[in-house]
Amino acid sequence: MNIRRFFGKNSREALNMVRMALGENAVILSNRTVNGGNQIMAFKEEDMDAIVDNESYRRHTPGYESDEPSTLLSVLNKKVDGFHTNQAEPFRGRIDEPVDEVTPVPAEQIASRLAAAMPVQQTPVRTKVESPQTSQQMADMLSEMRSMRSVIESQLTTIAWGNIQQRDPVKSKVLGTLLAAGFSAALSRYLAENLPANMDIDKAMNWIKAILAKNLNTLDNEAEVLDKDGIFALIGPTGVGKTTTTAKLAARYVMKHGTQNLGLITTDAYRVGGHEQLRIYGKILGVMVHAVKDETDLKIALNELKNKRTILIDTVGVSQRDRMVAEQMSMLSNTNTPIKKLLCLNATSTGETLTDVIKAYKGRGLDGCLITKLDEAATIGNALDVIIREKLKLYYAANGQRVPEDIHLANKQYLIQHALKQSPANNRPFQFLNEELPFIMGNTAQPANISKATENSHG
Repeated sequence: MNIRRFFGKNSREALNMVRMALGENAVILSNRTVNGGNQIMAFKEEDMDAIVDNESYRRHTPGYESDEPSTLLSVLNKKVDGFHTNQAEPFRGRIDEPVDEVTPVPAEQIASRLAAAMPVQQTPVRTKVESPQTSQQMADMLSEMRSMRSVIESQLTTIAWGNIQQRDPVKSKVLGTLLAAGFSAALSRYLAENLPANMDIDKAMNWIKAILAKNLNTLDNEAEVLDKDGIFALIGPTGVGKTTTTAKLAARYVMKHGTQNLGLITTDAYRVGGHEQLRIYGKILGVMVHAVKDETDLKIALNELKNKRTILIDTVGVSQRDRMVAEQMSMLSNTNTPIKKLLCLNATSTGETLTDVIKAYKGRGLDGCLITKLDEAATIGNALDVIIREKLKLYYAANGQRVPEDIHLANKQYLIQHALKQSPANNRPFQFLNEELPFIMGNTAQPANISKATENSHG
């Protein structure tokens, strides 16, 4: 079997190379990202047919099963059958002859005589010790077997999804819609595989929306933020809109309760004029802004604002790969007063980036999150997918720069409808073609961990 490797800048380019070299019916063994590109291992369909024909020939060749246990057993039976009764007659004659009576001897005497005549030699027990080379060979063999199993499973899944496209177009349509909306291949595959049978596309999409809504945890009532005493810190990477979002929440609070019981704190002392933006908003609202630079300053500021019912903290933006993330989370966690930490997620970021951000900030505990820049995102399924998978509580969604108009309490039905309603233009470079879907599904090994909807969600 001649296995060939093809490398392209992306999966589409690599697939075109496979088609040109091996034809439309080429068998794909693996499809993965390598060194910034896409690598596909494949061979011709004729090579697969040759393997099957060779195996069939071996199984139908006379003598092929000569080593089977059943054959060996039949040979032994022939040997036993050859032992005729006339060959056993001399032994029977001897058995019939009288035997002299023997006087029994005590067992102790026999044992002592045997011990004196045949001294027992202590033979050391030999323990088989595997050499390091043998152990390494076994490890290499197991690793190779696991790799082969992964390739075979991926190939079988690819074939299965290719068949699904033909016999179940509704499921294929649902899969394409979810991927185009920005949802991950894992979640899209899980939902498509669990789609109830005998549904048209409208009922299928309603079922998908019900499942997503069931698993998207949102804030039910804004009173949990605006009407209850508490301290809220907005955290996240640089440029996600923390300061503007803090100003929006402050304005909503002032519009409902006035300025008397609101406190504002900023920890953005690293950038030149970093805290000036929040000071401008505070001046417009009539609320003083306290600037702090370390844990000691934060404790002093919180003590000065202890009579305020609600305190909003705007933190400095820190990359998820910066060690300052741990320092910032430690500063917010070591105060005498509990602080609720809300992570701002940029809707324009990829799912992989959002996952890295959450993992970096989740170490010391997160109380919830907000989605920002909805107005700039081409798709928002990536943000909803990560929030569902990480089981975060979504508080607000921001969709512009206006204060306080462009922030809204998270409405799960609206967000899901908005995500699935977005229809990307044709021929976009990151949009999957129908013939590429089986290859995407073939490399999706981990199903999403979400709950299924109840029976009344099928309609």
